[in-house]
Amino acid sequence: MEKKYAKKIQTSGPNLKIIFFIVVLLFSSLFVITFENVYGHGIGSEIFPPVELNGRLVSLEVSSSQKDPNTDDDQQISISLIDFNSKITLRDVTFLIKSERGEQFLFEQEFKADNGFIVFNFVSKDSDLIIIDDNNSDSIFGSLLGFESRLVNVVGSKLSEGGLYKFDIKVITADSKKLKEPLVFNAGISIAQTTIHNFIDPNFGEQTINVITYYDEISHFEYDPYSKEIRYFMPFEWSESNINQTSVVHEEISISKEFGDLLVSGFTMYVNEIKLSEDVVTIDDFFSDERVVHFIIYQKELLNIFKNTSNYDGMNFVIKSDRDYTHLRSVTENGQFRIFVSWEPNNLQSNSNAKIIFDITDIFLKNKPVATNYDFSITQNDKIIFEQSGFSTDSGNEHNIVEFLIPKDITGIVHLNFKNLDNNNLARTTIPIIINSVIDQNDIISIPEWIKNNAEWWAAGQIDDDSFIQGIEYLIKNEIIIIPKTLQTTLESPVIPSWIKNNAEWWAAGQIDDKTFVKGIKFLVKEGILQISN
Repeated sequence: MEKKYAKKIQTSGPNLKIIFFIVVLLFSSLFVITFENVYGHGIGSEIFPPVELNGRLVSLEVSSSQKDPNTDDDQQISISLIDFNSKITLRDVTFLIKSERGEQFLFEQEFKADNGFIVFNFVSKDSDLIIIDDNNSDSIFGSLLGFESRLVNVVGSKLSEGGLYKFDIKVITADSKKLKEPLVFNAGISIAQTTIHNFIDPNFGEQTINVITYYDEISHFEYDPYSKEIRYFMPFEWSESNINQTSVVHEEISISKEFGDLLVSGFTMYVNEIKLSEDVVTIDDFFSDERVVHFIIYQKELLNIFKNTSNYDGMNFVIKSDRDYTHLRSVTENGQFRIFVSWEPNNLQSNSNAKIIFDITDIFLKNKPVATNYDFSITQNDKIIFEQSGFSTDSGNEHNIVEFLIPKDITGIVHLNFKNLDNNNLARTTIPIIINSVIDQNDIISIPEWIKNNAEWWAAGQIDDDSFIQGIEYLIKNEIIIIPKTLQTTLESPVIPSWIKNNAEWWAAGQIDDKTFVKGIKFLVKEGILQISN
């Protein structure tokens, strides 16, 4: 599975940030800058509770932004020591700062800030070293306050790509006076990071799932096409002190609307095997070509995970799609209607009768079914297979039903098209479904025991790929496994995926059933990894 990284582009430009900052400064007299898509322990800027210093209350603020979203990806994080009552920064402050990005150590050294304000500019550059370069030129922070802030460039590999930036901060001097006991603060600012994961789905072919994390970098991404589950790992310190500083952990997944298997009506998230409440999930279908699923994990959920699990050094995410019944949904381009679709039978087959069952609901009426005209069609490669116009029901107890015969030459992806709802050309949407699903077969399968022995030996490396494939070919040629000829394709250099070997091992050990194992074999045939001669 291919994995790539991408920056999430901020939607607020520098001019908007300046205006917003000035408004906050004038009307609240509070030196706080809030930036979209940036979170410190789950929030945009972190202001610590006040502590006493020489008879007055002071606080530390940590904020973040992009240097200039229009010209570069540099990320800036500012640190300032302020008088809690007057909101004025203290002068002649010396910070001892230790910094890490994720698990990567960046630097530990003293920095003197004449105006109590220091900005770290994180720059990505191919290098095995971390380079610290002081630069006292004007920055957005300094220009807003009317003075030159201290700008420190931190240059290294992938430093501006986002993630969790940690700062252990000690204030050694303030107002030119050395403190008897340093003030100590532990801060963390997280900048959105997108990882791009490409894979081949047995039914829908080449697909991409993007994971946008607002906390820390993820790893070990997997998508299981049979259970329709997404899994990945993210570092997280399971301690009460860290949870108390973490207002929220925000994760997103972005899915193409051409990936029908994940256009389901709901998802459930598990963290370290603990099921989270339905409230953490929000599905956004208001993009034309993708759906974005948000997972907002608040402190209450984090504490529940912490109390009910142990021996975890991070977050093991499992995202499960609703699979109790066949039910997909999509929103029309104009954002007015939401379409809910199911079908019978669950596994649609060529040259057989089918029912498409759907509801047209009005989003502004809280998804209440509405009576409206519609144009419905089923297409494959822009060829019309079936079409019908009608008027939808607004009954909460009845559904709209379309019955038709699937032609014998139709297999694979087809599109359910809803257009011209309420005579609005923009009230349209498309939902892809599968005819002759590779995955959802309901065949009763009985496989000879010697094939299982082959699978066990193959998984253990005792026989080679060819010997294992010969056993599978026997099953197919003797019609113990029935595979349509339309699934067979050709690849120049086929390679058996590692998960198939895992399936073989689990199957031989009785951990998965015959049907599940056969699903994997059918995938191999479809992708041309198994070439079956007539």
